[in-house]
Amino acid sequence: MDRRSFIKSTALITGGTMVGPSAFISKSQSNKRLTILHTNDTHSNIDPFPANHAKYPGKGGVAKRFDLIQKIRVEEEHVLLVDAGDIFQGTPYFNKFGGVLEMKLMTELGYEAATMGNHDFDGGMDGFKKAQAYAKFPFLCSNYDFQNTLLDGLTQDHMVIDKAGIKVGLFGLGVKLKGLVPDNKFLETKYLDPIEIATDQVKQLQKKNCDLIICLSHLGYSYKDDKRMSDLLLAANTSGIHMIIGGHTHTFLDKPSEVSNKEGNTVLVNQVGWAGVNLGRVDFEFDKQCFSKKESLLVQ
Repeated sequence: MDRRSFIKSTALITGGTMVGPSAFISKSQSNKRLTILHTNDTHSNIDPFPANHAKYPGKGGVAKRFDLIQKIRVEEEHVLLVDAGDIFQGTPYFNKFGGVLEMKLMTELGYEAATMGNHDFDGGMDGFKKAQAYAKFPFLCSNYDFQNTLLDGLTQDHMVIDKAGIKVGLFGLGVKLKGLVPDNKFLETKYLDPIEIATDQVKQLQKKNCDLIICLSHLGYSYKDDKRMSDLLLAANTSGIHMIIGGHTHTFLDKPSEVSNKEGNTVLVNQVGWAGVNLGRVDFEFDKQCFSKKESLLVQ
């Protein structure tokens, strides 16, 4: 998609800010609107922060997120809800239920896809397998080779979701586990190069005629060591990805970053902090001649 124009506007939405729209050339469907909602690094935060919390008083919590998501679903006809990993670890709920509660709640909220973060290995591969049995949505992990492990065949490289004729292709990328996660937690899992894998996944999704290609990433937004793989480097060194929904670095972005890819086209990169404090939202609008987006950060 070639960049055509950029128009700034603002609107207040549940305490957050909407910025957009921006128009792109596309061959997509006419008069269609798709709302992407996303989370990352929720870390077993089921309850909201206490009212006297120093940074996030009263914010977060699954019940409040559910209400917000349902409100948006009433307002918008086509909604896609996804997560970028580190669902587990951070509160006694994980210690007590081993991730089962998180999977059940995400299923109730209507998540349609997620990727794995490093903390999703904290219960070991057997612990993740047990919890995943309660998830009615797929985990996308294209750069983890799970052959010869308990998770072999239990995750997908990518998926295609049809929303009112708009074909959305999604794939997932995870952070390098060696040195970050104890070896006995991921066992024989092989980490594959994110750029090589992303390039291959994009080609496969393009062959399936996807209108929109989204990467669910747990690589991290960026690092001081600019050689360490991150979402910004992934965006700049690949082509065909329209949006990267990130996690791992707990980065709070006021709006998605715009990165030029290998072909000079724009890639959106977004991340919404941690603990479920924020719910990310990006609205894509399709018509016969252009593909436009509106960006927003919904603060719970």
